[in-house]
Amino acid sequence: MLTARIAVLVSGGGTNLQALLDAQSRRELKSGSIALAVADRAGIGAIARAEKAGIACRTIVRREPGFEEKVLSAFRECGIDMAVLAGFLGILSADFIRAFGRPILNIHPALIPSFCGKGFYGLGVHRAALDYGVKVTGATVHLVNEVPDGGKILLQKAVDVLPGDTPEILQKRVMEQAEWVILPQAAELVAAQIVREKE
Repeated sequence: MLTARIAVLVSGGGTNLQALLDAQSRRELKSGSIALAVADRAGIGAIARAEKAGIACRTIVRREPGFEEKVLSAFRECGIDMAVLAGFLGILSADFIRAFGRPILNIHPALIPSFCGKGFYGLGVHRAALDYGVKVTGATVHLVNEVPDGGKILLQKAVDVLPGDTPEILQKRVMEQAEWVILPQAAELVAAQIVREKE
């Protein structure tokens, strides 16, 4: 069966990568196949998850010169059709986005346009939501363009903020109830469109 070949860029524990792998094994992600994981740091948990799943994994350190060129080269070698930023903490340049020329998805742990853009990542997003006093937060999957968190929204899912929430508790709930649900769904939507165009 024809599928879209997916690269997943990761910076940490790899829980969103795992959500994609699990969706693939359940056949919920069936139009795409995860062909490559790119870790931007050595020794992170996401690498172990990729290796356990038998996924090709490259460690390309983001702070070293030529990072984007090396990632593009890995994408070309593996015939990548789309990329997913799954807890990836870097911001890709407009040159990279243009050179790749294919869909790049990102998962953001808030309901864009709230608590997004440069500087909003990780626990800081949840801390900002709690400081502001919102009663509902969530996650957004969007296409990546040259504006951080500025691309077209594909899917969103709301999550209640509860009394007594800390940034850590809220982060866990948003991941479990929103991120791990909508990231595979959005990947399947985009992969299915790629497959239709290939046929």
